[in-house]
Amino acid sequence: MFRSAILVLLGTSITAFISFFVVVSYRLFPRGEYTTHRVSVLWAKMMLRISSVRVTVEGRENILRGRAQVFMANHQSGFDILIVLANIDTYFAWIAKKELFAIPVFGQALARTGSIPIDRKNFVRAMRSIHDAARRIREGKSVMTFPEGTRSMDGQIHPFKKGVFHLALKAGVPIVPVAIVGSGEIMPKKSLRVHPGHVTLVIDKPIDVTAYTEETLDDLLDRVYGVIASHYDLRRRKMALGKENAA
Repeated sequence: MFRSAILVLLGTSITAFISFFVVVSYRLFPRGEYTTHRVSVLWAKMMLRISSVRVTVEGRENILRGRAQVFMANHQSGFDILIVLANIDTYFAWIAKKELFAIPVFGQALARTGSIPIDRKNFVRAMRSIHDAARRIREGKSVMTFPEGTRSMDGQIHPFKKGVFHLALKAGVPIVPVAIVGSGEIMPKKSLRVHPGHVTLVIDKPIDVTAYTEETLDDLLDRVYGVIASHYDLRRRKMALGKENAA
């Protein structure tokens, strides 16, 4: 517990410093969003290192280079943000709930990285945000999303919400499914305890959305969910088998 308290204190201090630096330095550098993203990557790598979290990446060759894409990942832990930032080596912004942008300094830093707020409590404003996000994606900006909407508390992948799939259809860019396996054991939801460990990040092949319409959106959702869930379940079984053999 003492180790976790030290890590949380150190992590909070580093996050506050990086957030302040991003806010202050944003206008000092050309291509500000890309520069602040690189600073965020450095922050993520530092946090993983001091927390003794190792990440194995599979499928990095499936990241599209030089064009926009919508990354969709399952969500088990607050560490998922650090894991994808540190290991998906291309620029992307976040699709994030509006409330995060209200956090002093951190919210400003989030905006400086080009992230896009979504108002989940108001349907009209949410749709307006999706239209704005789709326009920015068509202009060349990749985004990272967690289609479950919140972190899972039971280690299972919960049903995906449709909003980010409407976004992908409107933007007309490929969806890149991402499976995060093992982060729930590092720091579960509603816990401040940080455990050293190993995480596997699986990046699957891009899925072309142009063959789908609003009428077949559920088919697209099921396909993306199936890809992520299959990677997640397979590697969870391998992890469990490895622990049994070790015992």
